[in-house]
Amino acid sequence: MKVLALDHGSARTGVAVSDPSGTVARPLGVIARVDSPEGMEALVRVVQEEAPQRIVVGEPRLMSGRRGEQARAARGFAKRLRQTVQVPVELLDERLTTAEATRRRSEAGLRRGRGPDLDSLAACILLEAYLRGRDG
Repeated sequence: MKVLALDHGSARTGVAVSDPSGTVARPLGVIARVDSPEGMEALVRVVQEEAPQRIVVGEPRLMSGRRGEQARAARGFAKRLRQTVQVPVELLDERLTTAEATRRRSEAGLRRGRGPDLDSLAACILLEAYLRGRDG
């Protein structure tokens, strides 16, 4: 199953997609201001182009597991997305994906402007976690 993952942010939303078998995740880039009409249009185009069977939106919970302001924003975004596309949308706890993305970029020796950006890499890490969770 092909899955699209989104690391929602008010300024930039990272996007990643799996292969059709749902085995390999790859970063796609970012979409600016997905909460704006223009940003949502850009996201809808990506959904149409990639044709995923499921969309996973990262829900940035607090370290305690509770939902803070960012998690509420992600939930609101997921709700709007469900009303806009004909693809099932689910939320997945994304604690520490940005920290993991930062670590991976650092270990790879990547500087700003080289390789995948932090937001799309965080979406890729979210997608990897989702795909692992489906396997077992």
